[in-house]
Order: sequence, then C-alpha cells, then structure tokens
Amino acid sequence: MSKDLEAEIARLKAENESLKSNKSSRSLSMKVSEKGALSVYGMGRFPVTLYKEQWHKLLAISEEIKKFIEENDDKLKSKES
Repeated sequence: MSKDLEAEIARLKAENESLKSNKSSRSLSMKVSEKGALSVYGMGRFPVTLYKEQWHKLLAISEEIKKFIEENDDKLKSKES
C-alpha cells in the first residue's frame, strides 16, 4: 500500500473517531461540505446540509418556526436521543 493511501486511511479513521466522539457528547458541529454547503452534524444519523442562502432563509423565519412548533406541540413527536 502506498504511503499516500496509508496517510489518507489514517486521516479518515481520525475524522471518523472525531465524529463518533461528537455524537456521544451530543454536541452539534459544523463543516463546509465538498460542494460548499454548510453541514450541521449531531442532530440525527445524517447531517443537515443547506447552502448559505437556504440557511439565511431558514434563520430569518426562526421565530415563526418556534411559534409553529408551540401551536402544534400536541401533533408533533419528539425523538428521544
């Protein structure tokens, strides 16, 4: 196996361990994806990935989202982590 391949495997193993440790502490983390979008890790099995203009749109209505959640609390389920 080439040294480059061995180094890449070691890097991926370290990144995997880092992601696993973040998961166990239940903290959220962020990363820029390969396509230039913002990925938020730690909310579920897969990251939530949106482009910056999508995040801006979503954050602009954050109060509306909170109000909607309150108004529909009896219909919405909570995922136990």
